[in-house]
Amino acid sequence: MAEIILNHVKKIYDKSVVAVQDFCMEIRDQEFIVLVGPSGCGKSTTLRMIAGLEEISAGEISIGGKVVNRVPPKDRDIAMVFQDYALYPHMTVYDNIAYGLKLRKFPRRVIDQKVREAAAILDITDLLKRKPKALSGGQRQRVAIGRAIVRSPKVFLMDEPLSNLDAKLRNQMRTEIIKLRQRIKTTFVYVTHDQTEAMTLGDRIVIMKEGFVQQIGTPRQVFHDPNNLFVAGFIGTPQMNFFEAQLCREGERYHLELNGRRLEIAPEKQRRLLQYNVQSQSVTAGIRPEYVLLTDAAGFTGQVEVTEMMGSNTHLHLRFGEDEVVVLVPDGDEPVREFSLGETVHFTFHAERIHLFSRETGHNLEHDPREALTTSAQPPEVPSEPEAQAVAEAEAPVAPAATPEPEAAPETDAAPEPETPQESAPTP
Repeated sequence: MAEIILNHVKKIYDKSVVAVQDFCMEIRDQEFIVLVGPSGCGKSTTLRMIAGLEEISAGEISIGGKVVNRVPPKDRDIAMVFQDYALYPHMTVYDNIAYGLKLRKFPRRVIDQKVREAAAILDITDLLKRKPKALSGGQRQRVAIGRAIVRSPKVFLMDEPLSNLDAKLRNQMRTEIIKLRQRIKTTFVYVTHDQTEAMTLGDRIVIMKEGFVQQIGTPRQVFHDPNNLFVAGFIGTPQMNFFEAQLCREGERYHLELNGRRLEIAPEKQRRLLQYNVQSQSVTAGIRPEYVLLTDAAGFTGQVEVTEMMGSNTHLHLRFGEDEVVVLVPDGDEPVREFSLGETVHFTFHAERIHLFSRETGHNLEHDPREALTTSAQPPEVPSEPEAQAVAEAEAPVAPAATPEPEAAPETDAAPEPETPQESAPTP
């Protein structure tokens, strides 16, 4: 079993800078979890605490039912793949993959079997005699993953492994990682800032901002039912449209006043608003471009400002009063017609797909208000030095026995210097 439990995990630097705050999560055996968020949100710090490369300030981490706060990285039975490939330039692909096993003095026959099995999984068998300089970026990343596979770890940790690759290669490697996961069936924790990677790879996604978890859910949940304004705007391309509106309650009925027009709210949304006794208030209304529908005459009107032809669909940017609304127009049986700059078009909103967020906190008004994150509108207050010391003493944080250099992989063998990616070889 490779279940991972993070119980109220915190990371505070210099007793004042909060990197990760009260992270609680249970990662199931063989689950693929993706940590995603903007730079500085705490996702890589969380991964490094699981690996043992960062000392935790408070809380508890367990892997496979064993608390690992005091366990050094090399004894946690994990393998980590970094953004940099960290391959020995003077060694062949075979020797790079086998190096960790040789240090652990595995029998030569076992090493050969493991290396060739990993190479077959990653489709790099014909590259085993090459050196890194003769490989493309995608091939090098496969070698780095192969070096992790041969260890047969309980947990794979991946820290933005595709960031150095171009768009085409990222798409190819993303597919390879999905196939790899299906074959080796182990637990993955994957860090990225790319929402496409998060949505396509993860069984569940953890969205972070300023050290706080904003939402944990399946790709479908975070896309269709965002917990707050930040999640709604972060997930989805093109980004969700947002409008300032007034939510009006009349007895047990609700409607929106938007841009001088009355907009009825779908019955199921009415029920949830009543469940949480939501009152009339100023709100931020959100709707994804996919659910803005062009009409012949009815509904709202907007003027075309920009047209983006994306191949199978067209993005229309419309001036809508003081706001801009983006409409995703898919191709039907015939290609989307041409739109002229300044042309007036009519549109309406899919009522079931409108989201209502508190103007004050950013919380989704259809969710339990007790679960609202106070950080959605502003960053957390940093405790004073005496307060931080008191928290540290009360919660008794425990440091790992040994903390390797940040660039080193959590293995007993010394990590090589990362080799600068070269594009001399063709794309696989």
